Amino acid sequence: MKKLLVLGVGNTLMMDEGAGVHAINEFLKEKENYDETLVDFIDGGTFTQDIFFLFEKYEQLLVLDIVRAGHTPGTIYSLDEDDLVKNKKQMLSLHDVDLLDSLDMAQMRGHRPKLKVVGIEPDKINWGTEMTPVLVKAFPSFMKVAKKHIEALLK
Repeated sequence: MKKLLVLGVGNTLMMDEGAGVHAINEFLKEKENYDETLVDFIDGGTFTQDIFFLFEKYEQLLVLDIVRAGHTPGTIYSLDEDDLVKNKKQMLSLHDVDLLDSLDMAQMRGHRPKLKVVGIEPDKINWGTEMTPVLVKAFPSFMKVAKKHIEALLK
């Protein structure tokens, strides 16, 4: 069992909705900086419950995605599973239900990894392959927070 799965989630055809996938693409460019026996980086796209079987192969799951919580676009969030369950207003993109259901399914099969989410508040979700200027500006901070969590989870 590997220590960590970093899963980027989102739709790169919907502007800011693709932030998690854009982050994974950046991590894949510097993949050699990470021990591949401990961590995997996967583009989850707009995953469905079909990938729940992946989760049972990891101790920890770090999801990179947008979070719509009504704050200023570009706001960065660090959330645990309890934060998602307790706060129904905290919408983890369009994938929150699938994510929590997928974790439940992995648990039914025998192993549920510990979940951490790094999210960013979107500015605009509409047709387009580029993130908005607001998110482009905030993206380095999003990556920095994700890197800190990866380092901490790999200890």
